Amino acid sequence: MAYTIDRIVTGDFNDVIDRVIAALKEEGFGVLTDIDVRATLANKLGVEFRPYRILGACNPSMAHQALQMESKIGAMLPCNVVVQQLPDGGVEVSAVDPVASLGRVGNPELGKVAGVVREKLERVIAALG
Repeated sequence: MAYTIDRIVTGDFNDVIDRVIAALKEEGFGVLTDIDVRATLANKLGVEFRPYRILGACNPSMAHQALQMESKIGAMLPCNVVVQQLPDGGVEVSAVDPVASLGRVGNPELGKVAGVVREKLERVIAALG
């Protein structure tokens, strides 16, 4: 089972980041965390790595619903969206598939919320054209 929703787009890496954040906002998500993996690996290990960012996206309404159903679900939040530079110059955007990740919890009501979140993330990825 695939665990991400993916799309390869063209454009400058930082411009793609801006487009992703804007598309997330259109679907009611905010970005709670922004991890610059390239900078972290350079600082901590002194190694070069391709541009790679992990955006921790949260839709407060959906998160609230999930937290009411499962008190420990916060361990699986926020929804991560990876933006990475590919060797050929393209930029890949990958969002976690919440149905794949939350489906293992075994709560059918939570599964319904995960399905709504997946639809939103699919629209985010599709909007990047």
